[in-house]
Amino acid sequence: MNDQTSAASAEKRASSDGLLSVRGLEVHFPIRSGIIIERQVGAVKAVDGVDLDIPRGATVGLVGESGCGKSTLGRAILRLVEPTAGTVTFDGTDLGALAGEELRRMRRQLQMVFQDPMASLDPRQNVQSVISEPLRAHGVGGDHRARVRELLDLVGLPASAANRYPHEFSGGQRQRIGIARAIALEPQLIVADEPVSALDVSIQAQVVNLLEELQDRLGLTYLVIAHDLAVVRHIADIVAVMYLGGLVEQAPSDDLYATPLHPYTKALMSAVPIPDPAVEDARQRILLQGDLPSPADPPPGCRFHTRCPFRQPTRCADERPALRTVAGHPATHRVACHWAEDIEAGRIQPAAEAVIEPDPAPDPAT
Repeated sequence: MNDQTSAASAEKRASSDGLLSVRGLEVHFPIRSGIIIERQVGAVKAVDGVDLDIPRGATVGLVGESGCGKSTLGRAILRLVEPTAGTVTFDGTDLGALAGEELRRMRRQLQMVFQDPMASLDPRQNVQSVISEPLRAHGVGGDHRARVRELLDLVGLPASAANRYPHEFSGGQRQRIGIARAIALEPQLIVADEPVSALDVSIQAQVVNLLEELQDRLGLTYLVIAHDLAVVRHIADIVAVMYLGGLVEQAPSDDLYATPLHPYTKALMSAVPIPDPAVEDARQRILLQGDLPSPADPPPGCRFHTRCPFRQPTRCADERPALRTVAGHPATHRVACHWAEDIEAGRIQPAAEAVIEPDPAPDPAT
């Protein structure tokens, strides 16, 4: 895809109306104890108060560490996992109010591409059966064999692939089959959960380019869940950064990568290697101390304050910050940090032990 086409597509998507709106979404898994009398003694707060908007025709990238709740959020949006609280509104319809046949019909508009292409495909069914299964399940008439051939062509596979089984394909080809199955019902929204993390780097680029081509041809909307910031930067129009069940920053992709405002986002960006040795050696990097806290016992106040290199003695441990705009930045760039303005202005500096200073420039005289 050339630069002009990409720019035109991004401009078109940026001006689109909203397709999905998530407000106050929570997914808490109960922790139970007892043998004879079982009682709840706590909860794993996998998703804890998430607000997210996805424009029609856009790609939203959701990034964060393993265990932060990204996949659970995606599944809760599709109601593969039932939310504990909050609302998910899709194209004006409250998904939480749907049940039975109404929910089944709505699922035609919301599909998922899974992380492990082999695990998501039935090894006992050939590709024809795998891809046509959604058509049979939803009572779609017509020539299913012709439709499968059309879908295989869309994802770059030969028609002869229809008679083969999943184990006969490479990882990238299996993911293409998963994508073909996801678009079989012509959905509006696809949640792609780590769609390329199990693939080689060269194959990753092919699958990402395929997703972009299908979006332009079919008018799809994506929520792409990933931990690879380079992949997200390539494909996403909007990036949301998640930490311990909540969003800490959300912005258009170019804005987020140019001026990250949240300390967690800054640390993530500083961990991305730059292929230019001169630039890599000259930049400051931020190290996060400790591990991700348990979602069964999240810290009070800002969820990130136990690892934050910019932590302050007031507010951080007492008040949970809400996503908000910051002066000097567009309204579409929101951050959940009490001290974002002071950090950006340099009035608050990171703790010395959390910073790796750039290597000193070599002395030309030597």
